[in-house]
Amino acid sequence: MTAFMLSFMVGGFALGVPIVVSVGLATLLTMILFTGLPTQVFAQQLFVALHKYPLVAVPLFIFAGALMETGGISTRLVEFAKAVFRGVRGGLAASCVLTCMIFAAVSGSSVATTFAVGSIMIPALVRNGYSRPFASSLQAAAAELGVIIPPSIPLILYAVSAEVSIGDLFIAGIGPGILIGAALIVTVLVYSRIKGGDIGIAQNVQPLAMATQRAFFSLLMPVVVLGGIYGGIFTPTEAAAVAVVYAALVGFFIHGDLKLADIIPVARRSLISTANILMIIAVAGAFSYLISRAGVPASLGRWISENISGATVFLLTVNLALFILGMFLETSASIIILTPILVPVAVHYGIDPIHFGLIMVVNLALGMITPPFGVNLFAACDVGKVSIEQVMPSLLMFVLVVVACLMLITFIPQISLFAVG
Repeated sequence: MTAFMLSFMVGGFALGVPIVVSVGLATLLTMILFTGLPTQVFAQQLFVALHKYPLVAVPLFIFAGALMETGGISTRLVEFAKAVFRGVRGGLAASCVLTCMIFAAVSGSSVATTFAVGSIMIPALVRNGYSRPFASSLQAAAAELGVIIPPSIPLILYAVSAEVSIGDLFIAGIGPGILIGAALIVTVLVYSRIKGGDIGIAQNVQPLAMATQRAFFSLLMPVVVLGGIYGGIFTPTEAAAVAVVYAALVGFFIHGDLKLADIIPVARRSLISTANILMIIAVAGAFSYLISRAGVPASLGRWISENISGATVFLLTVNLALFILGMFLETSASIIILTPILVPVAVHYGIDPIHFGLIMVVNLALGMITPPFGVNLFAACDVGKVSIEQVMPSLLMFVLVVVACLMLITFIPQISLFAVG
């Protein structure tokens, strides 16, 4: 049964069938052909997968990110980041990473970060002497911070699947996000010094004081959202609603870039993105139900216990498997499907489920910038008007940097858990 379901699903991926259709059809056919369960169970499991209160945060954070992009927040964040690195060789490339880090802390989405920041930064990088492939690959790599730095939609999905605290996961995401962001900044600064990149972007860059003043309310948003969560003022789900209200108020009344006529297009984009994610969550939930009913998690746990000696080998094996799976599976689906299978085994080896959640998310984030199905890579290539083949040489450098950070995150739990109570 399990072999048929997995083969059908993977075959659908290979043929280019949409993920929702592949997973949903594989689950429904398996249920009909092998279990004898009524088809109503499939519909029931779709409902059960979505009937979770924390998932309310998903559409709200998506809507907040779209409001911020349209409301001028991303533009002001770019100007602030450029001012921070004013006069530093390679500063423009470093400012791209810094902007993505800040925007990630208010959007929760890597794809939104790619389009919002990349549409500004990629042309600016090209004008300052960087090649389009380099600019696009840098944007793709930096934007993956959108799913690592809180608030992060994949972290919410993991928390729901693993039944752990969203707040603790958000706190745990800060260390890995800063580590990867800092590593990427150091990489581009060294690269620019060796290759002779831009010499400080001094022209047309605002003084830091002025840029900070203009971006003040944009920079305040992550403080309000994350500070409210960590301070116990509101829950992560309520924080998503606060983010929407804050983004709307700043866009309408402070920046003045958001107009009433923008609301319907913004809502339409957010609705489409939300529907895509929630459909994947629904069918992945039904898939996970059948996997659990077939005893796969228990069998896998026994196999690992008998064949893998110790937590270190387990973590190395999981990292390799997730890296490969992340190239082919969509991040949300991967989390919903794999979390119930892997987390019990990780706990068996004494690995904190919060720490393991960051290992999973960082690993799957790598899949967002690697072929053949890297959504961030596709988005950055679309914005940069280049092909995937052109960006691969530059992208490899950034992938290796993130892999090195992943190894540190995997084997030094304190990077994730230092602030978790």
